[in-house]
Amino acid sequence: MTEAPRRTALDALHRALGATMTDFAGWDMPLRYGSERDEHVAVRTRAGLFDLSHMGEITLTGPQAGRALDHALVGNLSALAVGRARYTMICNAEGGILDDLIVYRLADQEFMVVANASNAQVVLDALTERAAGFETDVRDDRENYALIAVQGPASPGILKSVTDADLDGLKYYAGLPGTVAGVSALIARTGYTGEDGFELFVAPGDAEKLWQALTEAGAEAGLVPCGLSCRDTLRLEAGMPLYGHELTTDTTPFDAGLGRVVKFDKEGDFVGRAALEAAAERAASAPPRKLVGLIAQGRRVPRAGFAVTAGGEVVGEVTSGAPSPTLGKPIAIAYVDAAHAAPGTEGVCVDIRGTHEPYEVVALPFYKRER
Repeated sequence: MTEAPRRTALDALHRALGATMTDFAGWDMPLRYGSERDEHVAVRTRAGLFDLSHMGEITLTGPQAGRALDHALVGNLSALAVGRARYTMICNAEGGILDDLIVYRLADQEFMVVANASNAQVVLDALTERAAGFETDVRDDRENYALIAVQGPASPGILKSVTDADLDGLKYYAGLPGTVAGVSALIARTGYTGEDGFELFVAPGDAEKLWQALTEAGAEAGLVPCGLSCRDTLRLEAGMPLYGHELTTDTTPFDAGLGRVVKFDKEGDFVGRAALEAAAERAASAPPRKLVGLIAQGRRVPRAGFAVTAGGEVVGEVTSGAPSPTLGKPIAIAYVDAAHAAPGTEGVCVDIRGTHEPYEVVALPFYKRER
């Protein structure tokens, strides 16, 4: 028998709001509350509220916590300042991506690693194994946090109304402890939508109080609850990769155009280093394929796994695709042969159920907010 999906601390609230629920990575999560397009537009123009409590938090503490992460991950985490966060990845010995992560340095000897829900156990097991021999403890903190995100141009004003934390001084990819609506929280200026916004890590028992307070504070600004469906179209427009689509164990950070996260200049060896050095050389000389954006000239929507063609020959594969509410056209992210990857390349199509639909090749992202 399969296990029933896990439920977040906000599950009853989602159901009371009439959310359409779905099984996502073993969790029962809200897919949408009404129109996913309206939710998407709200985040782009006003603000949206998300339950992200399915994400996996793992804490490393001790005098060598930073060194352990340097060995386990591709980034230079020991150089991360207290209060800052960094996007990074964990790879296997062959350079394949096990997951993409955000790491927060909470104190001199304390780091929090946030993994994708589908990979949280894999990341926990790998960190536990790789940290052996270092003076650090690896703790599974998934049961100790709920995660609520408020995203969109109105989000700073909404959050300011319920906290006295210094949001103006909080930089992108930084976090600070504070009190929000009377609830203790780690307030992080991070997100997965392409908009300004915040992610709030709180105790599960405080989640409903915080959600309700943010809902009330954001009512005049047009804040709406948002599900995973619009989160996917928002990240797609922003050109942000999704594990299992753009990122897999068969791809390296260099394949995905994210080689910048790999820090070869840090001290000591790290898992996957030799394989990633070879991948970096391939990417610099003659990469076999590149990750690109595709914009439809017609109305048919591409989906993951659809073939990208040119001259009747397969030259790539779609990894993510959806209608874009912002562009008003279907869009896709795809890996394509380098010869067809330059923006403006003509004759590129997507095979949608036997019909080769024309697409424009563009550089990612499709959407970038004004700062």
